[in-house]
Amino acid sequence: MSDSAIPQKHPSADVQAPAEVGAEAPAQGGGHGHGQGASKAALAVGAIGIVFGDIGTSPLYAFRETFIGPNKLALDTAHVLGVISLIFWSMTLVVSIQYVTILMRADNKGQGGSLALVALISSHVKNSRNAWVAVLLGVFATSLFYGDSMITPAISVLSAVEGLTVVDEGFSDYVIPLALFLLVLLFLLQKRGTAKVGALFAPVMIVYFFVLAGLGTWQIIQTPQILWALNPYYAVNFFILDGTLAFLALGSVVLAVTGSEALYSDMGHFGRGPMKLSWFGFVMPCLLLNYFGQGAMIIGLDAQGAAEAIQNPFFFLASEQWRLPLVFLATFATFIASQAVISGAFSITHQAMQLGFIPRMSIRHTSETEAGQIYIPVVNWALLVAVIVLVLTFQNSSNLANAYGIAVTGAVTIDTLLMAVLLVGVWKWRWWYAAPVVILFLIVDGAYFAANLTKVGDGGWFPLLVGAIAFTLLTTWAKGRKLMRERMSEVALPLEIFAKSAKNSATRVPGTAIFMASSKGGVPSALLHNIKHNKVLHERVVILTVEIADVPYVDARERCEYHDMGDGFFRAILHYGFMQETDVPSGLKTMEQCGGAFEMMHTSFFLSRQTLLPSEKPGMPIWREKIFAWMLRNSATAMEFFRLPTNRVVELGSQVRI
Repeated sequence: MSDSAIPQKHPSADVQAPAEVGAEAPAQGGGHGHGQGASKAALAVGAIGIVFGDIGTSPLYAFRETFIGPNKLALDTAHVLGVISLIFWSMTLVVSIQYVTILMRADNKGQGGSLALVALISSHVKNSRNAWVAVLLGVFATSLFYGDSMITPAISVLSAVEGLTVVDEGFSDYVIPLALFLLVLLFLLQKRGTAKVGALFAPVMIVYFFVLAGLGTWQIIQTPQILWALNPYYAVNFFILDGTLAFLALGSVVLAVTGSEALYSDMGHFGRGPMKLSWFGFVMPCLLLNYFGQGAMIIGLDAQGAAEAIQNPFFFLASEQWRLPLVFLATFATFIASQAVISGAFSITHQAMQLGFIPRMSIRHTSETEAGQIYIPVVNWALLVAVIVLVLTFQNSSNLANAYGIAVTGAVTIDTLLMAVLLVGVWKWRWWYAAPVVILFLIVDGAYFAANLTKVGDGGWFPLLVGAIAFTLLTTWAKGRKLMRERMSEVALPLEIFAKSAKNSATRVPGTAIFMASSKGGVPSALLHNIKHNKVLHERVVILTVEIADVPYVDARERCEYHDMGDGFFRAILHYGFMQETDVPSGLKTMEQCGGAFEMMHTSFFLSRQTLLPSEKPGMPIWREKIFAWMLRNSATAMEFFRLPTNRVVELGSQVRI
């Protein structure tokens, strides 16, 4: 089999823990690496351009939606102070404490994100009977991310372009066509890579955040009473004043912290220190100044002016002559935010492939120097179609906001549950220390999630539907691979026995044959078919397995493992981390113990492709088996996936029942 090693199994689960799984190494997050020798300040500046675009564009719609969303609020001082106080404390608790302070400490050899966290947890609690629960949570968080990556470009670009209606109401007919044009252009650019455009990200976003801070500060100076919102009393008073509406408002308030998961996921690019410096030293103050400025503006206007301004308060912060330039700047910022989310979708897909939850897909590397800059055509075009459908269906950013919150709050709540396992299972906190922390964040995140559940009928169904479909596909693939390997191992012939029996029963021919194997035990079906049909064996026969560890990186000195089976037979293993790229020919160059150096012109790679047959006693429901068979048929070839030389590959088919 041409895939790599079998994942660690949990008998009670449909899926496996992500140890020793894989096919090819995932990209480095959003596709933007950083030099190891870069200074902390330089990395902090780079993080502003790459990481904070999503949360940085939230002021375009978050404050507005709490007042003009499905559950409208009165535009009086009490409600404005209550909303701003909720935004401040949400940003403090969820982003600053939960993600930046706590979860960023849970790095898997420097890498963050739900899947990296699951890999870290699995490596510590893999002997536990309930370890599979953490895996399922991580898979569901990943599934929700795909809904997020569809909605973010749509709502961000739409909300920016809608600023044109503030400049002139006559532009309203051009909002959707212009937004669609920009979004199509964004996805078309993906195949060219983002290195050149990325050089502009940080300067543009720094200017954007300075403008946020400047616009907000000017309004705060004019209406300083908005600063009372720093006192949590006003958030509590909001619930006392109007408990039901305050609870429902949480569904919109949480839009202010969208993108918080990206801070954790992209930690590996810039490091914990630079990310904290960027957040606490620049991004968070700029965002808060703008939110407080929007609140100050509404308080300072009369009833008619406030009713007009709340339709798009972000752009009303600027005077009329500066609104059009602000629209251009905001559009560019949302373009950058969308780019980061799309790159993140490529990365999470690549990482899920490594961990055995997604079949092989065609991956293109868009940079000769940065391995993390990748492009996955299937994901790119699927996201583009989904984004176009979203824009045409929901028509405006306010309608999309109803769908947005479910994906965000669902992922954050799952991260809280994983954090509970982390505190107790990995960091070994006493339960009386861990319980208050976990309960606090479960109450906060659970309240946000519950508030967004009320929006299921108004659009919240979309991310739930996407998440359910993605979860079904991911778990079906993992379960199918597990069953297929079990069936194949049941009839596998030990290599030691095969080597002894085959040495005199087949003609030996010059050269090297490498048979890709998914398991370290047994003879690959391609080898059996080769000797059955061709009745020859090469002078050197290598059974090669690629193993993916549950850590991001494996040291080059630990890359190769080999076993001499005698009579020209070798068992070889290449070890990689789940953030590394698996280039088999490159890995073989460092492995000379298997009978000498490998010369590609004298080496043939034998792969096997499985065809599923109906089983009398299927290991999973027929509908899931059909889905798995479809995914298997449409997966990319191992030749491209392992970067094997195209003119040195022989593929042989085999049949298996699951």
